Amino acid sequence: MDRSKLLLVEDDEVFSRVMSRALEHRGYEVSHAANGQDALKLIGEKRFSYAILDLNLGGHTSLSLISPLKKSNPDLRILILTGYASITTAVEAIKLGADNYLAKPADADEILAALLDESQPNAMSEQDPTQMEPMSVRRLEWEHIQKVLNENDGNISETARQLKMHRRTLQRKLQKRPVAK
Repeated sequence: MDRSKLLLVEDDEVFSRVMSRALEHRGYEVSHAANGQDALKLIGEKRFSYAILDLNLGGHTSLSLISPLKKSNPDLRILILTGYASITTAVEAIKLGADNYLAKPADADEILAALLDESQPNAMSEQDPTQMEPMSVRRLEWEHIQKVLNENDGNISETARQLKMHRRTLQRKLQKRPVAK
């Protein structure tokens, strides 16, 4: 049996153990990396068919892994998985070459469905923007913070200055999970 090679980049030890076991049970050969450096080493050693990347790796983003993954295998499918979903990061991930974007919590079946669904080029296309409900003020604030943070390449100090917000206040807001709508 030829098992598809899958790279799981996730810094949550418990989640990665559970997800690795679930994916192996479904026939995948899983290689796990807890950070970007370990992931780059694995990318250099193996050719993967699939990659699941946790967006936030201990304060760093996994978006920088998309390019080396695509260089190693242009047909590789990449899913960005995050507990801090925002439109800005979803658009950025898709622009960089990710195939889909999924918000946590998600189980193994949902993750595989998002990873393997080639009919949907990305998660953002699932909803017709004209049919979407308006966002709450808290969600709009979250999206705006994410947009400015992305424009500043993740620099919290510069983002806080541009938002006219104290740096610690911004850090507290970023540590909270985003509101649904």
